[in-house]
Amino acid sequence: MRRSAGERSGWRWGAALVLAAGLAGCATTDDGAPARQGQDAASVIPASTNETEQRRRARIRLELAANYYQQGNYQVALDELRQALQVDPGYAAAYGVLGLVYRDLGDLDRAEDSFQRGLQLAPNDSELNNNYGWFLCQTGRERRAIDHFMRALKDPLYATPAKPLHNAGICALRTGDEAAAEGYFQRAFQVDPSNAVAMYNLASLYLKRRNLERAKFYAQRLLSTYEPTSQTLWLALKVEHARGDRDGEASLASQLRRRFPSSPEAGMLASGKFDD
Repeated sequence: MRRSAGERSGWRWGAALVLAAGLAGCATTDDGAPARQGQDAASVIPASTNETEQRRRARIRLELAANYYQQGNYQVALDELRQALQVDPGYAAAYGVLGLVYRDLGDLDRAEDSFQRGLQLAPNDSELNNNYGWFLCQTGRERRAIDHFMRALKDPLYATPAKPLHNAGICALRTGDEAAAEGYFQRAFQVDPSNAVAMYNLASLYLKRRNLERAKFYAQRLLSTYEPTSQTLWLALKVEHARGDRDGEASLASQLRRRFPSSPEAGMLASGKFDD
């Protein structure tokens, strides 16, 4: 079954991440990353083997908090997290989710403090480093962010290494370092060939450089892997336009008009704004 690729907002369409529907989806933020990109509340909850009764009780509260967070019910999530930390004040994963909640609420000081406290307790935790790195990237500290993404990759057992890699790519783009971004996206794609963030951004980079066959490869693979959106169709259409493939361009234009007639991309097509 083909997966839904979600929607984009901002200057880069991110997409899949491990988060598919809810936290695992492909909707994006204004930074061009997937919505709550790198902030998988569920995945920061460690396995429950060999845990104490205190940790078991705190973990149950944390699982409830993660579910409420994913539903956007921040106040209840905060209540559950506070109870989890009352039970087990040394629970690093709870501080990690607390950081996510405060970040989404716009309380950046408390978010910073929560992430820092979690990393003091578990400095090598891959998910905490990835989530804190994304927080740093969103708050204008891209180079520090990339350091934390690289720390996240040090654990050979980390289940989702494509996340910090494509996050690093997005942060590198924000600093203007396209060569580094390309490297991170390529690594993310090698680790996870279904990674839509990597595919979209690689296609965009290669289109910008007029490396049109490589741009076509990633744009077409993205369309064949995920249900098309107006953004992915527009990207593929621009590639075909640049290649001079009028049949391919016409086919994609027809799909864009038919499926997303009111989209900004359909408007750009009507105006011939292929450089936007």
